[in-house]
Amino acid sequence: MAGSHTLAETESQITSRLSHMTLDFEAMAVMSNLFRAASAVRNHFERNVLAESGLSWTAFVVLWVTWIWEPAETRDIAEESGISKATLTGVLKTLEKMGLAERSRSEADGRLVLVNLTDKGHKLMEKLFPAFNRQEIEISSNIPAADRGRFADMLRLLTNYTEAQAK
Repeated sequence: MAGSHTLAETESQITSRLSHMTLDFEAMAVMSNLFRAASAVRNHFERNVLAESGLSWTAFVVLWVTWIWEPAETRDIAEESGISKATLTGVLKTLEKMGLAERSRSEADGRLVLVNLTDKGHKLMEKLFPAFNRQEIEISSNIPAADRGRFADMLRLLTNYTEAQAK
């Protein structure tokens, strides 16, 4: 639950408050439930997977992006993580203090800053990601197996459309 009201209570209140307006309540439900689901999942992962390692969701995403694409340029990490460069700077300072990541200048272009995981960062991700995936399995288990691929495709449609609108 995202707040003190259940999902059903919230949807009922929205309908009651806004029924006099000409709105697409189905589109509103898609977006509000997407946001609520994303918040619930993020909170779940922070409590049940990331807390032990001292990582926030954002720090984990930065580590994940770096782990997958390393060496990664800071501008690419920020974009892939959906955060500002200023936020990334703070997150990287924290990850460096934790001994998980390190920055260096690109040899090809000294203006670019590259990020790599340290050995400690690699070991953490090798340990942490399987636990993360077990929670992905757990959370998605209430979606019928036959519907998971279609559900992922629908989320890709939303993502691709929204990202195309931003360009």
